[in-house]
Amino acid sequence: MTDAPATSQRPDRPEAPERAGRLHRLGRWCARRPWWVICAWLLVLLAALAADRAWGGSYDDDFALPGTSVQTGSDLLDAHGSDSVRGTAAQIVLHTGTGSLAAHRSAVDTAVTEVKKLPEVIAVTDPLSTPGAVSADGSTGIMTVRFTKNPARFDPSYLHSVDDAVHGLRADHVQVEYGGPLGQLARPKAADRLSEVIGLVTAVVVLLAGFGSVAAAGLPLLTAVVGLLTGISLLGLLAAAFTFGNAAPTLATMMGLGVGIDYALFLITRHRRLLRDVDDPAQAAGRAVATSGRAVIVAAATVALALGGLYVSGVTFIGTLGVAAGLTVLIAAVAALTLGPAFLGVAGRRIDRWRVRTPVDEPTGTGDTWHRWAATVGRRPWLFLAVGALVLAVLAIPAASMRLGHVDNGADPADYTDRRAYDLIADGFGPGTNGQFTVVADLTDAHVDGAALSRTLRDALAATPGVARVTTPAAVDTSLLIATVTPDTGPQEQGTSDLMHRLEDHTLPDALAGSGARGYVTGVTAAQLTFRDVVLDRLPVIVAVVVAAAFLLLLTVFRSLLVALKAALLNLLSIGAAYGVVVAVFQWGWGGSLLGVYEPVPVESYVPMMMFAIVFGLSMDYEVFLLSRIRESWLHTKDNHASVAAGLAGTARVITCAALIMTSVFLAFLLSTNVVIKMLALGLGVSVILDATVVRLVLVPSTMYLLGRANWWLPRWLDRLLPHLDPEGPAPAQAPAGQALPAVTTGDNG
Repeated sequence: MTDAPATSQRPDRPEAPERAGRLHRLGRWCARRPWWVICAWLLVLLAALAADRAWGGSYDDDFALPGTSVQTGSDLLDAHGSDSVRGTAAQIVLHTGTGSLAAHRSAVDTAVTEVKKLPEVIAVTDPLSTPGAVSADGSTGIMTVRFTKNPARFDPSYLHSVDDAVHGLRADHVQVEYGGPLGQLARPKAADRLSEVIGLVTAVVVLLAGFGSVAAAGLPLLTAVVGLLTGISLLGLLAAAFTFGNAAPTLATMMGLGVGIDYALFLITRHRRLLRDVDDPAQAAGRAVATSGRAVIVAAATVALALGGLYVSGVTFIGTLGVAAGLTVLIAAVAALTLGPAFLGVAGRRIDRWRVRTPVDEPTGTGDTWHRWAATVGRRPWLFLAVGALVLAVLAIPAASMRLGHVDNGADPADYTDRRAYDLIADGFGPGTNGQFTVVADLTDAHVDGAALSRTLRDALAATPGVARVTTPAAVDTSLLIATVTPDTGPQEQGTSDLMHRLEDHTLPDALAGSGARGYVTGVTAAQLTFRDVVLDRLPVIVAVVVAAAFLLLLTVFRSLLVALKAALLNLLSIGAAYGVVVAVFQWGWGGSLLGVYEPVPVESYVPMMMFAIVFGLSMDYEVFLLSRIRESWLHTKDNHASVAAGLAGTARVITCAALIMTSVFLAFLLSTNVVIKMLALGLGVSVILDATVVRLVLVPSTMYLLGRANWWLPRWLDRLLPHLDPEGPAPAQAPAGQALPAVTTGDNG
């Protein structure tokens, strides 16, 4: 609603219904017709769940890298390759504790025959008849199986058929392990449900402590869970039409549950404060939506902008992960703005039923703990600014040595079959066998004899530093030469990455020069390394786009140049600190074993990009809620010092509760069996802790104290250019010369 000037009305004075703004009317309508709203949400939820069950899709880490060597080579193999190179390859690794695998010839032949009969199988290699498929000591062999599509997406029951096919080998005392995507299919089911339960239980405890009553604590949880289930079901429907990565539903759950509780928590906290001064609970709910609801809209929009910025990477795989998380965030915001006030309407003035302690909401007066803290910061703002910045800078130091890569099966628990297959291959054939490259030479325009070119290419590949061994390039369909190159280092090591670039930039161009043929490096390892390079190249662009978009949004909403700039810079500091913790734990190995990661691993290539978008968005959440309250006070008092103290005191308790809940939700996913999910969980959890403590309680108030009235300065020409996004009314009267003050949010500033 549109305000009168601050001097003409009390902050908590009820407005006449006819002057209520759109958000006020929305919240009041939902509170007065709660069962209509609740039934509508239940119908939407049930329809989404049923549709997902009937038509929902699956998730797969499948991505395209158009214009790259690895994609061109892969396309050539699909178009011209034989059964031995088409499709998706997986390994069945055979190992005898003593003796030679050749002594089990009959069992091996039977297994090869039976595996060939399985559905979706294109071809199977016989390890005893394939050169290089048996280790030098004869104890380990690799049966390569090619499937029509990625077996990691098969129904888990498919493994029973594979087990039956190799039963004779196990009966003959041969160890059989599944590697590659077939091993991924055999992994134990992720503990995501347990993580969700832990997050919810922690949320219940924090809400009970924060609110003091069962009824008030239960409402944010109900709102968040309904929104989350709806969002995940809709994501499943989208997965039927688009490809989403395996991490998409877990990431969406982490984000949807965390922000869903936060958004509802902020609204309900404001509602309980307004009930002191407003007789009608529906009117209080409307005013809560009109004030805190605006902050929810801005916060959700900022998170969505940050996640949408991932599409700037040009990699659809990363962009769809952002869409998955952004979908549940937006639905959580809609649920908070509609279902939240409906629940408040049902509760009425009985929202504090079933008390476990004296109910509390926002503090009154200036004698509470948070006002005293604000006063302490205000007395020595330079000291607190220096200490806070130093803490974040120290934590960010490890980020300078960040090494991106792919976390391979060597980092999995030892009881996983794909980890055992990985170790058997590394021990029997050398570490590079787990990260082989496929070299493809396109002979379409070649004017040199293929046999001579094959010999030249083999000699060049064998002479390349970092190559352990290479197969003789074999002609396929008269259009291709295909060779397998085995590095002398493991897939996660820097030497393997250096070898790929050496092959692409020097070996192949030099060996094929003047022949008319063109060479490409492809395969799973090459795809992972190329993906990393693409992400690394695009990361600065994504950072620039996300920061600029968030800066413009905050500038437009708060009508303050320095507030928007300060928010962006402080969030970059907290993100750097979160990066540093991830590098120290996973790459340096500091405490990694406590998280179930028993060897140092590189940071997964897309984790920094995802972390940046998510952390930047979530950091803006708390920034928006804090600044909204500071701004409300400033518009009524024009006293910067008092406004900072009032805003900090009014939001500190609820931001602390929200941060504890969000942190518990994220850290609970450290139980995941996926190392990448562990990285994201730790990074996001640490970032929320830092943001709610160092940034929100130290850096933001200290900088705002130091800037004084300049916090709210905006050049006149820029004020005229920017649109007014205040959903509750137009901009106020013109500010004094040289200064443009923001539009008043609403009269509901209690």
